[in-house]
Amino acid sequence: MKQKSVNILTKKTSGASTKYIFECYGCSKKFSTKDILAKHISYSHKTQKNSVTTAVRTQVEQTSVPQLTETFNCDICEFKTTQKRRILTHLKAHVAEQVYCCNNCDYKCIRKDNLQRHMKIHTGEKPFLCNICEYQCIRKSDLQRHMKIHTGEKPFSCHICKYQCIQKSSLQTHMKIHTGEKPFSCHICKYQSNRKSNLQTHMKIHTGEKPFSCHICKYQCIHKSSLQTHMKIHTGEKPFSCHICKYQCIHKSSLQTHMMKIHTGEKPFSCHICKYQCIRKSNLQTHMKIHTGEKPFSCNICEYKCVEKSNLQRHMKIHTGEKPFSCNICEYKCIRKSNLQKHMKIHTREKPFSCYICKYQCIRKSHLQRHMKTHT
Repeated sequence: MKQKSVNILTKKTSGASTKYIFECYGCSKKFSTKDILAKHISYSHKTQKNSVTTAVRTQVEQTSVPQLTETFNCDICEFKTTQKRRILTHLKAHVAEQVYCCNNCDYKCIRKDNLQRHMKIHTGEKPFLCNICEYQCIRKSDLQRHMKIHTGEKPFSCHICKYQCIQKSSLQTHMKIHTGEKPFSCHICKYQSNRKSNLQTHMKIHTGEKPFSCHICKYQCIHKSSLQTHMKIHTGEKPFSCHICKYQCIHKSSLQTHMMKIHTGEKPFSCHICKYQCIRKSNLQTHMKIHTGEKPFSCNICEYKCVEKSNLQRHMKIHTGEKPFSCNICEYKCIRKSNLQKHMKIHTREKPFSCYICKYQCIRKSHLQRHMKTHT
């Protein structure tokens, strides 16, 4: 009986290449290499050994196509890998076989090394240290990213504007500024954001949660950065200073405001309805409510309504009788700091407003305006 040749099946791999699977016609079993097929024949089909292995060698030589690494595809999503171990690990995520659980919190994961790294959050262990500053972290990749701060390296750049950054994720978030995409929205109000972290912070406004508190005074806030800035009030630290005058401040934004207000006179934000101009964008947004008639803040005791939250807070002191600002010379007390500053001029006898026609001087601008009417 004439001996059958070996059949070669093909299986798709990455790209347009193929991988050969060798099938034994004696029993229809399939093997990944000719050597394994030859061993199979030597044990299972001893009488066919020479003819079949010759057929295998002949057909492989004729194809002359190199064998490539097989690609494993996930049947649920688009995940691909060349490693069998990785596809098995990946598939556990779909079937929720999260075998490693943290006994301190609800964290679960597929890999043991991920759990070990997570546990360092609870132990406070930070094995990776920066040799330039005091930065410490759990992951080596975090330290490598941090070092770019010292080197000034910013490998990711925006093709639309001059924005550059250290992380690819930061660039992806930045690009949403140009596209106008804001995928994260509040289910209570109309707030939208291009960052999930911003939405999480925003939600604390609705819940009233203020997780960060000062250990010296009663100050509480939503952001950790706000607490760090607040602590400078107690330490007296003023890291931002003007290069023209001796002005120093805690906030970078305060320095920017100072530069425009005192030295440059720049007012980059202007109203398209009237001639109003201002230094801050937030001031323009507040001003626009004058034109729209919007008064979002209202008193729950009387009918008072206002544009700014700070005005409402000041108004509420009328009902509570609170007068937090007091004179250290006399018994004068008031609601507004600006009123106290005006009052202090009585004691110092300072009269900053003067008439350009006569010798009249006064403490308040409103008094000067009233005086000027006597000349007209």
